[in-house]
Amino acid sequence: MAGDRPGGEGLVLGVPRAAFRPSPVFLALVALFVTSAVMTWRGFGNVRFDVFLFVVSGWLVSLCLHEYAHALVAFRAGDRSVAHQGYLTLNPLKYSHPLLSIALPVMVVLLGGIGLPGGAVWVDRHAIPGRLRHTLVSLAGPATNVLFTLVLVAALRVGAPGGGPVDFWAAVALLAFLQLTASLLNLLPVPGLDGGNMIQPWLSPPYRRMYDLFAPYGFILLFALLWNPTIGGWFFGAVFAVGDALGLPPGLYARGLELVRFWQG
Repeated sequence: MAGDRPGGEGLVLGVPRAAFRPSPVFLALVALFVTSAVMTWRGFGNVRFDVFLFVVSGWLVSLCLHEYAHALVAFRAGDRSVAHQGYLTLNPLKYSHPLLSIALPVMVVLLGGIGLPGGAVWVDRHAIPGRLRHTLVSLAGPATNVLFTLVLVAALRVGAPGGGPVDFWAAVALLAFLQLTASLLNLLPVPGLDGGNMIQPWLSPPYRRMYDLFAPYGFILLFALLWNPTIGGWFFGAVFAVGDALGLPPGLYARGLELVRFWQG
């Protein structure tokens, strides 16, 4: 970050430094993630519930960081409103509607084993010059999911052969699989989703107007596409192919999905 402006003590580019401090909600999520990881590793209590806490808290932490990446790149590109709206505090309650942006993706994670895109930061596009900057703002979130995927797969490939509780590594594998599905879903060129928003600035005015008409219904379009057997088959075929290429064991993340549904045990 840039330093303080002259005469603007405690400011970063005219924004109070408090706007960049992680919120207590995010810190609590991180603490829950670490604690539940230890509980899963040690087999403390009900291992299914431990895995549930580990996976859900890990998913929420990644959701916060996904949206934070959008906001941070937008801030650096010229939009100061993201700081004033609290998007740089990593507070998940700031990222759009809590029900649609947090509860729905978590429910889909638990029931469908899919990393559904969730959350939204509202960016002032008029404050950001240049089409490339707009594309980078949209790319920042999926890039975070890709990074998470690679880190989790690396941890799995290095740590799992060395031993340790299988259920712990199954939870890590499930988190990696969720990040992989989130990465690919967010990169689909669907209006309103990150993949579509990446190409929107490069469209001609007539196509951009058409895009903007469909953008508010991005989630509905996504569900309709995945519900189609042919398109859904292509998508999940691509997910499994990428997972295999990365060395993500299918049996392990399937075990994680079984464990995370603790109410079925």
